[in-house]
Amino acid sequence: MTGKIRKVAAAAVLLAAAAAGGAWWYRSATLPQMDGTLQAAGLGSPVEIVRDAEGIPHIYAKTAEDAWHALGYLHAQDRLWQLEMNRRIASGRMAEILGPNAADTDRFLRTLGVRRNAERILQRLAPETRAVLDAYARGVNAWLSTRSGPLPPEFLLTGAPAPEPWQPADSLGWQTMMAWDLGANWTQELLRMRLSQRLSLDRINEFLPPYPGDAVVPTRDYTVLYRDLAGTTAQLGRVASVAPPSLIEGMGSNNWVVSGARSATGKPLLANDPHLGLSAPALWYFAHLSAPGLNVIGATLPGIPGVVLGRNDRIAWGFTNTAPDVQDLYIEQINPDNPRQYRTPDGWAEFATRTETIRVKGQPDITLEVRETRHGPVITGALPVMAKAPLDAKKHVVSFAWTALREDDMTLQAGVKFNTARNWQEFLEAARDFGAPQQSIVYADVDGNIGFVAPGRVPVRRADNDLKGLAPAPGWEARYDWNGFIPFEELPRSFNPPEHQVVTANHKIVGDDYPHFLTSEWSLPYRARRISALLDAAPKHSIDSFAMMQKDTLSLAAEELLPLLRATEPVSERGRKALQLLANWQGEMAADRAEPLIFNAWVRMASRRIFEDELGPELFRDYWEQRNTHQPTVDVLRDRQGRGRWCADTADTSSAPQTCARLLARSLEEALSDLEQRYGADMSAWRWGEAHAARSEHRPFARVDMLARFFDVRVPTPGDTYTVNVGRHNPKDEKHPFANRHAASLRALYDLSDLENSRFIQSTGQSGNPLSPLYRNYAARWAEVKYLPMKTRRQDVEQGALGTLVLQPG
Repeated sequence: MTGKIRKVAAAAVLLAAAAAGGAWWYRSATLPQMDGTLQAAGLGSPVEIVRDAEGIPHIYAKTAEDAWHALGYLHAQDRLWQLEMNRRIASGRMAEILGPNAADTDRFLRTLGVRRNAERILQRLAPETRAVLDAYARGVNAWLSTRSGPLPPEFLLTGAPAPEPWQPADSLGWQTMMAWDLGANWTQELLRMRLSQRLSLDRINEFLPPYPGDAVVPTRDYTVLYRDLAGTTAQLGRVASVAPPSLIEGMGSNNWVVSGARSATGKPLLANDPHLGLSAPALWYFAHLSAPGLNVIGATLPGIPGVVLGRNDRIAWGFTNTAPDVQDLYIEQINPDNPRQYRTPDGWAEFATRTETIRVKGQPDITLEVRETRHGPVITGALPVMAKAPLDAKKHVVSFAWTALREDDMTLQAGVKFNTARNWQEFLEAARDFGAPQQSIVYADVDGNIGFVAPGRVPVRRADNDLKGLAPAPGWEARYDWNGFIPFEELPRSFNPPEHQVVTANHKIVGDDYPHFLTSEWSLPYRARRISALLDAAPKHSIDSFAMMQKDTLSLAAEELLPLLRATEPVSERGRKALQLLANWQGEMAADRAEPLIFNAWVRMASRRIFEDELGPELFRDYWEQRNTHQPTVDVLRDRQGRGRWCADTADTSSAPQTCARLLARSLEEALSDLEQRYGADMSAWRWGEAHAARSEHRPFARVDMLARFFDVRVPTPGDTYTVNVGRHNPKDEKHPFANRHAASLRALYDLSDLENSRFIQSTGQSGNPLSPLYRNYAARWAEVKYLPMKTRRQDVEQGALGTLVLQPG
């Protein structure tokens, strides 16, 4: 018996060793070669790629075309799954590898026609831009055609086939999807349409108040129209539920620049931290490209040639989202006598139609007929109308107008030109091509100039348009059509302003005298005010003081609400203890404190108690986002213009309606009960950073708990939605309501007195392979607001380098 046990044990050891050996081989085989020589078809001359100590590639090429080729090669080497997902999302081809759960999203994206429009854009690009796209695609395909090892683990786990050859239109499609992430005004139009089923126009304007200091935008009473369109509204809501999520609900980015008059060096300083949904791997991939006429370093997007945010050897630039209203929904009336026609100002017109075939893993293909109107694709056709839908859903459809779905969108071309611009005039000339999404760009150069421009295509709406793009418009009335676009010369801009500084943080960037309508839905100005205050706190700044600004976690939103909360009369001993903690807390969203957690949990519960009864559970849950609830919560608790009446419980028919004071006391107790259930009864042991851990989630394995632990990247973080060091949580996420899901996707600081002194960091690491030591090695430093050096001089780059790879023409 003992001998048999020994044999079994020996066999088990051998199997374990074989498994370990296999795992070690697979890990090694899927990691990119960083040293030595490889063949790369399509190169004109050899290219050297030095991976510095942090894994950032520095491409040294004899021509710019070869440098772009090498960037494509590197994106394929390091981020192949991300590259493949980016391509499939834009093409509406997710269901082919992920199965039927992805089919409805594919239907929506095929209806939009993102990839189809990308092919049309491609035909209109300048030859120089087309050459860059072609070189990049050759680089991706050179790696695909010569790889000898296994594919990354995602391909193995999903059974996805090896990627098809990359095409230039794939890059343009992903550029459009980035615009989608930053431009979802249509969801707010749908919100107004849905609110109209329950609320009056006045109440809607209280729930969705104007920007602080602005008046309500006057509109017609659209509630009358929408109450006759309950079926159409419900159908549009179904479509919105399957559309790719945009990140506009947490929209935020910071950038600021000061001239030499405000810096210790006498030259400009520039800071930028774009806020986007956190992902694993990070959205950004750092790279440096060096060739004759090209020396640029910064953040690239896998799938797109070009440094999106960064600097060359003369200028630096940084983006924030302007978020203009560039999406409109149109209610189109179907001809009752001919369902293939819709109503226009000039009578009935034929829908343009096309057929899309969607392949679904493990199931039959889906055939989708897409209709288009003069405004754009009919998005309510993405899903079949339910059999028992109200009659209006069969009489009307909703079409979608968006500036990014135009064949003359030259945004990628602008990005390529930014990389080689040498001065303000060249930068402005490049910005002329920028279409979507409109960005607020700050600029600085080594000659001491600073500037700001907000390029992008923004619709001009007619004076008699009484909806102003805030709500879906009758498509048969010409007054709601776009009347061209704001001329480039009339877009917001400044050059060497007398204030010697520019700050943009998604707040209102134009004065009341600006002649054009950009949007009425600016982000609240808390971050902009805090950045301006920190700039004003010192006469001169350094790159280190800018770093401290990016680290700042004082929430002016909390500062505004705290006096109202502290006035609450507690109804329990634990409520009293919580209020004692908040009594001496000033709104600093520090990771190691309990107060930020108590505050945010309390405000979360209070917003629910204030608005859920009026909106109804389903509608409230769908739109329980801070951009929708924060300002109205402040208005209600301050009882601005009598809005304290929202605190009353609509189900309470007694003669003594609930007051805001009673609501706050009740919601505090509910928040504390929730926190005890999540984090234990010891209030002193609660920590904001643990509850507010940044969750960089993998697509699609974040949804599979067993895999998420391996693929996701999580790290405790400070901050909140309104701090400079931002960290937005999602209150409607019942499982993880305080998790940080939307933050500074990268941070960068540029020193124009010595550009080699510039710094940057992103949220995970350079690799997209979870088996790589470079997959998550930036995360802890990113959370601590530390940086990597932004070096371009080869002698500096080679110190501690991980390897030098030579790509030979093949």
